Amino acid sequence: MMRTIALRFSNNFAPECGTIKAHEELIALNGIVWYGKLGSKVSAKVEQDILANPSPRILLIHSGSTGRYWAHIDKIQSETPPLQEIPAYYRDRAEDFASWFRVLRIEDAAKNVLSQCYVASSGASLSIASRHSMNPYFIIDYKAADEFSNKAQKASPLEE
Repeated sequence: MMRTIALRFSNNFAPECGTIKAHEELIALNGIVWYGKLGSKVSAKVEQDILANPSPRILLIHSGSTGRYWAHIDKIQSETPPLQEIPAYYRDRAEDFASWFRVLRIEDAAKNVLSQCYVASSGASLSIASRHSMNPYFIIDYKAADEFSNKAQKASPLEE
C-alpha cells in the first residue's frame, strides 16, 4: 500500500495542448517541471508520507474527463520554484499556489486506478468519493502499488 494524494485538475486555463502536455514539454526541456496545487498547503505529515514511498508519486485526475496520470516526484515545497521550471500559462499566478511538486515524469495511470485508491480518512473508494465530493484533493491509499515494482522486476534481465 502507498499513501499519496490525488489532485483534480482541469484545462480551463491551460494552453491548447493541455495541462499534462504543457508539463511534459518542460520535463523534456529541463528534466523536471513543478506542478502547483492551489488552495490549502499539503501538511508536513502528508509530504513525509508521500516522499517515504520507494517511488514517490501523486495521482492527477482530469476533472470531467477519464484522464488519470501518475506524476513521479522527488520534492514537495511551499516556496515558489524558479519560474522557468513552471509552465508559462501559470507563471503569473505562481504566488497563488500553496504547494509545489517537482515532477520527474508523468505517465498514464491504469484505467481502473480510482477503484484501487481509498480515501485515507473514510476508507471510501476514490472512484465513488471523487464523484460525490467537490474536494480538489484527497489523501489516498493506493492498494496496487506493487504493480510498479513488478514491472521493474520483469524488465530486469535474468541472471544465468
